[in-house]
Amino acid sequence: QAQVLESGGGLVQTGGSLRLSCAASGIPFTIHFMGWYRQVPGEERELVAEMNSGGWATYGNSVKGRFTISAISRDNAKNTVYLQMNSLKPEDTAVYYCKARGDYDLWGQGTQVTVSS
Repeated sequence: QAQVLESGGGLVQTGGSLRLSCAASGIPFTIHFMGWYRQVPGEERELVAEMNSGGWATYGNSVKGRFTISAISRDNAKNTVYLQMNSLKPEDTAVYYCKARGDYDLWGQGTQVTVSS
C-alpha cells in the first residue's frame, strides 16, 4: 500500500528550528519530485520547497530568501525528503504536507508546525 508519512513537526519559538522528515513507501511508480507544501485554514496550499531526483530544488515565494538553498534534501534510494527550517517566524505556522510526484501525486496526512511569538 502506497504511503507518504511526515514527521518532525511541533511547537517552536520564534527564531527556532525544526527538521521535517518524509518517507514514501509502497509507491508503484518512479518518484520524480518530492517536496513540502503548507496550508493554513482558509488559504490555499502553497509550495514550500520541492526537489527532483537530480537534486534540483525549487522554493516557494513565501520562503525564498529565508530558507537556505540546502534547506531541502533528499535520499532517492530511501524515497525520503527532509526540510530543515531555521529562523522560524509565526507566519510559518501551518500544516506541512509532503508530496511524492510521479505518475500522479501522493500526499501525506500533514504535520503541524506552530511557531510562537
